[in-house]
Amino acid sequence: MIIFYTPDIKGIEYSLNEEESKHAIRVLRMGVDDEINLIDGKGTLFKAVITDPHPKRCRVIVKETLSDYEKRIYRLHIAISPIKNPDRFEWFLEKATEIGIDEITPLLCNRSEKKNINIERCNRVIESAMKQSIKAYHPKMNAPIAFNDFTCINFLEAKLIATCEGERQSIMSIYTP
Repeated sequence: MIIFYTPDIKGIEYSLNEEESKHAIRVLRMGVDDEINLIDGKGTLFKAVITDPHPKRCRVIVKETLSDYEKRIYRLHIAISPIKNPDRFEWFLEKATEIGIDEITPLLCNRSEKKNINIERCNRVIESAMKQSIKAYHPKMNAPIAFNDFTCINFLEAKLIATCEGERQSIMSIYTP
């Protein structure tokens, strides 16, 4: 299934942006009447057909719209301290997106070695993982926040913390400040 990310899609006619158009026409060698799938990151999957295979502004017509594609009845929000190696953090973003995380918050902890995050780059990694794993929801990528500030946020859901300290290597507990 070939998927393209189209966050601003409205109506039945749409033009892919230059990057997505180039990928469809030059890389995948798609042409008129080829079927593609579009996702808007808000839960909608569109089945479309290429009408104008231009490598800078590929035009498509939407044939079918599937709202709330693979919607769940729960939300998953994960907060994680970024690690020094940016490749490993990007790998984490990919895997979190693939399993369906709804929101990601980088935590700045006392021992965090990396203090700044390129949110734009993170969103590009997330978009790529969405397309690869056929996810119609774009996880929200939050700005980094201090651990103490994060734990003071009032969430309606349960807060669970996994740690690697003490005799047990994996402890899962509910955290209430």
